[in-house]
Amino acid sequence: MLLIEATLLHRLEEFRQVKATTPESGGILMGYRRGIHTHITEATFPVHEDVRRRFGFVRRAEHHTLLAVQRWHETDETLDYVGEWHTHPEDYPSPSSIDLVHWRKIVRTSPRQMVFLIIGRVSIWLGIITENDVARIHFSIET
Repeated sequence: MLLIEATLLHRLEEFRQVKATTPESGGILMGYRRGIHTHITEATFPVHEDVRRRFGFVRRAEHHTLLAVQRWHETDETLDYVGEWHTHPEDYPSPSSIDLVHWRKIVRTSPRQMVFLIIGRVSIWLGIITENDVARIHFSIET
């Protein structure tokens, strides 16, 4: 079971690459895990130190990690890093080979499932990935 707060989803949609000059954006997803349930409530957003190009995003800033750790402490260690998000300059996004390699590295370090979102111009691709089950669940959400 996966729940994503609507206000967060709307905030992420603000980064859609609708103009030809809009660079990719990204960040991490944070939320709560309760058994098989994941509730995504927060995310980090791009900062100046991140590398943002039309066809690429590299999270360079410690800002993302520091914010996640800060929020983890503020919530008595209950708010967790649950995945990542980024944009693609296409209507119906799908993971690139670079995305899949990066995600596999993340999943290898986590005993739990991770959530990955790609915000496209028309739809959102969502994947729930575990160490033994990579990119098996995905679908587009028309917004």
